[in-house]
Amino acid sequence: MSRGLVTLVNPNKVHPPIAPYALDVLTTSLESAGFEVEVVDLTFHRDDWKTFLTEYFTTRDPMLVGITVRNTDTVYAFEQRPFVGEHKEIITEITRLTEAPLVAGGIGFSTMPFALVDYFGVDYGVKGPGEKIVVDLADALATGRDVSTVDGLLRNTPDGIVRTSSALTPLLQVGPTVVKTWQVDGEGTYIRRSGDKYKVDNGEYYKRGGLAGILTKSGCVYRCAHCVEPDAKGGAVARRDVAAVVDEMQSLAAQGILDQHTTDSEFNLSIQHAKNVLREIVRRKHASAANPLNNLRLWVYCQPSPFDEEFADLLSAAGCQGVNVGSDHIREDVLSGWKVTGKGKTYYTFEDTERLVRLCNERGIKTMVEALFAMPGETWDTMRDCVQAFMALDATVTAFSLGLRLFPHHPLGISIAEQCAGVRTMPGLQSNTANGPIILKPLSMCSGLVEYEKQFMWDERGEFRLVCYFSPDLLEDAGTNTDPNGRWSRTVEYLWSLVDPADYHRVMLPTLAGMSESENNYADNPFLIGLTSLGYKGAFWSHWREREEILREAQLAGVVS
Repeated sequence: MSRGLVTLVNPNKVHPPIAPYALDVLTTSLESAGFEVEVVDLTFHRDDWKTFLTEYFTTRDPMLVGITVRNTDTVYAFEQRPFVGEHKEIITEITRLTEAPLVAGGIGFSTMPFALVDYFGVDYGVKGPGEKIVVDLADALATGRDVSTVDGLLRNTPDGIVRTSSALTPLLQVGPTVVKTWQVDGEGTYIRRSGDKYKVDNGEYYKRGGLAGILTKSGCVYRCAHCVEPDAKGGAVARRDVAAVVDEMQSLAAQGILDQHTTDSEFNLSIQHAKNVLREIVRRKHASAANPLNNLRLWVYCQPSPFDEEFADLLSAAGCQGVNVGSDHIREDVLSGWKVTGKGKTYYTFEDTERLVRLCNERGIKTMVEALFAMPGETWDTMRDCVQAFMALDATVTAFSLGLRLFPHHPLGISIAEQCAGVRTMPGLQSNTANGPIILKPLSMCSGLVEYEKQFMWDERGEFRLVCYFSPDLLEDAGTNTDPNGRWSRTVEYLWSLVDPADYHRVMLPTLAGMSESENNYADNPFLIGLTSLGYKGAFWSHWREREEILREAQLAGVVS
């Protein structure tokens, strides 16, 4: 007998579509606890989403509705497109159609959970992994237990938004937004389905998106100044059972979903665990020629270090096709300020990136090396040094991004708010929709977490104003780096000038409006939509060198204009 129906909603309407992996995780945990679970996925109902919701809730009476927020916005400093406004419209419609309480979560939600519970007007929120908290919430609702006993749950109460904390989640010095490793189910295998109308349809996503996500562990022990993941996913590593991970991968492969991409913060964190996952894949491949893992095409995120020959050999043997490495920069004086361990130490050098690319090339594994420009201390000189060194690498693709989206709980966001101190702006703070100086306040000067978090996405009038940062040491037109609405156009043009046009086919560069057809932002990107519509599979960057041919093919097929 079912203990009640829980409905999980994916409000993400961005294409190319990315499967809402979190809803597979939640479905698995809730079903194991005896609840019936249905997924209402709006990704494939961009135009008729209201009708789809109405038809669903007319015949359903769930006890709880969950909403996943994968991204608050594009996180792309030159676009600054928010998604949460669309999400709120969807949530408002759901509350009109059902009296069930609503709980929100997801990685994007977890970057500013108190602000989004308030903005959405939902009853509950979950910061970080939700598989245990949501099950406990559903149990409390089913049994009549007080929801204030649900450990780690954010509750929207008449006295404000509060987060339950007990012995499991001691807040101590780390603050009321901490994510703990107990929130992750490390033992079970997440069930992945295809072809079910009211579950995540992984087969359809693979058909339209070309990849499936796979999680081997959650959390990150590093404290890089620009990264939200330690705060949003957890500051320690929670490893999943190796056999459970590979069972999941094998299940996806058996469904014909052969291109799988790790969704860990970085796959080579806790490298022995990563090696054990790869060993188990290799063992199963060798044990049976009929195992679908023999056709696996694996794609992984990595940091430059640790990455040794044994790891490269295991990647190759497991079927790895590509490694996306977040090297970010070459200059140690730049990296030492923002790519650091929990103890504030840098954990790799450029030589590590060179070795990674060489080891992958020797094994026929593609590589994408990424650089991040405009962090504090960045100048045109440091950019030039980095471009020259990165272009000398024999990487499949080299990507350069410029500018950073600030979030309330990553170290740089906290630091900038403290420097502003509620009374001054800082050179380099920018928003495309700013109507005045961007003046942030530290948490200690705010009425609470709602006010503190909201200022990173909304202005004083409640209008969207996504806060971004560009190093004020970059050479720009007079006034640009103190203009809250400034555009770093000279730096973009300078960056393009550093790359030989003969190498444009193997590089991703930031673009200004109308500057190039090769924009590398993700949301509704014509190249990516054409790529997936034509049936290309694998990591999108692996096809970047052929983008002009693919775009022409897509145009001839009428897929893109």
